[in-house]
Amino acid sequence: MMQLRSFKGAVKVQVSRRAFLGVRHNGSGDVMRPPWALAEAAFLENCTRCDACIDACPTHLLVKGSGGFPEADFTPGRAPAGCTFCGDCLSACRDGALEKIDGQAAWSLLPVFAKTCLAVLNVVCRTCGEACEARAISFPPRLGGVSLPQLDVAACTGCGACLADCPTQAIAMFPDSSRSIATQGAA
Repeated sequence: MMQLRSFKGAVKVQVSRRAFLGVRHNGSGDVMRPPWALAEAAFLENCTRCDACIDACPTHLLVKGSGGFPEADFTPGRAPAGCTFCGDCLSACRDGALEKIDGQAAWSLLPVFAKTCLAVLNVVCRTCGEACEARAISFPPRLGGVSLPQLDVAACTGCGACLADCPTQAIAMFPDSSRSIATQGAA
């Protein structure tokens, strides 16, 4: 098991090495469904596996997953822009498996940084922060070492753009259990 964390201690997640290294699951058995997915049971009941949301996704983040159901695939390099929350998947879904609820986030995913992060290894790298359109990743000065990435959980949209260009693939997306929706979708 690897312990991943946001460097200010905001998020601590235990995951297996296998889960961290590219399996589309978040390590707890939950699948990362498309944005605005209903709760898992309702999603599975409503989704007809028509692939309309997959075909509509302009960033190619959505893929056909286990059982033919759509999943978000955050494999580094796969969808460099991550999720843009454009709503194309939502518009394409005619089965009612995706539903936008006013005032509720599309999903509650957060990036988690591993100890293979170049900054942790005392090498200057700010690739993740540069890719973050929401500016949720900053690098506050640190005495005696390279600035470490610090995640502003409130500003993070969970889009996944930060992990696409990480030279050491030291970032993975995991559910934020403190938010109301995670990979389980809207309740």
